[in-house]
Amino acid sequence: MKVLLLEDVINLGLAGDVVTVADGYGRNYLIPRGLAKVATPGALKEADQIRKAGERTRARQLASAQDLAGRIEGLTLTFTARAGETGKLYGSVTTADLAEAVERELGQELDRRKIISDPLRQLGEHSVEVRLMTDVSANLKVVIEPEEAEEIEVPEELRAPIEDEEIAEEETAEAELAVEAEATPDEAS
Repeated sequence: MKVLLLEDVINLGLAGDVVTVADGYGRNYLIPRGLAKVATPGALKEADQIRKAGERTRARQLASAQDLAGRIEGLTLTFTARAGETGKLYGSVTTADLAEAVERELGQELDRRKIISDPLRQLGEHSVEVRLMTDVSANLKVVIEPEEAEEIEVPEELRAPIEDEEIAEEETAEAELAVEAEATPDEAS
């Protein structure tokens, strides 16, 4: 089946291209989603207009992607996370966390799938690639710092029973030693 693409389709073609696809793919996927229409003689006359509109759209998308890439290059994101003594995080900083932080900093939405990285699981400084388009990418600087451990102040009324238990345990241990000491000389005689 020959179809005229109305929009760019990844791994198939650009808007305005006439391509041959499997009947089911064209009929069940491309045409219902408005990505293509059947390549009739009337539709082929529109191909040039669709192609020019697609080029204008791609040019706008490229310009906005390059602008966003420039803003991302100068951006440093700082996260705080709980970590062990070796610097390994209890959890991770994921691409969703990074996308949310970029959106918060720049005010522009960024799809997490455009961030090319495994979850970050170590303290320190990391460089993460953000691929906005096939030809446009930027490096994002991410700093992960340890969370400050908070000392919990135990109220006095809760502390007293713990100290009493410790004293009781010590007295019990002393009493057991005294009993053992008394039992030992009798056995030796």
